[in-house]
Amino acid sequence: MAEKGSGEIMCPMCRRKTLVLRSPKFDGFTRVGDELKCSECGTVFGDEEKLEFVEAGKLDIFTDEDRSAEVDLFEGDQVRFCNHCKYYVVNPFTQRCMLHNKIVQATDSCPQFKRQQEDDQPKDERES
Repeated sequence: MAEKGSGEIMCPMCRRKTLVLRSPKFDGFTRVGDELKCSECGTVFGDEEKLEFVEAGKLDIFTDEDRSAEVDLFEGDQVRFCNHCKYYVVNPFTQRCMLHNKIVQATDSCPQFKRQQEDDQPKDERES
């Protein structure tokens, strides 16, 4: 038996798998409950407990072929972020990847990552 209120029922009158329509019932301006109705035949049900709810199945619309290739951000214990890449350039206004000629963030990554060589780093970074 599916969870109550899942929305899909097996109607006892028309014997179809259909949706249950819920609309509020009022006594004056006070809400007194819900009216449950079959969306196919319009039968009004008195008690939710007596309805036969249909269990919702899981949709399998994506396969393994649809998934993107796994990106390995770590080669050994080193991070493959743009700020460690040879093509990463910082100026006062923006950060750019000179390989792809686009604006990037320091924590972005890409498959064409090339580690900075020791002589590529600014002198003050090598001393620290």
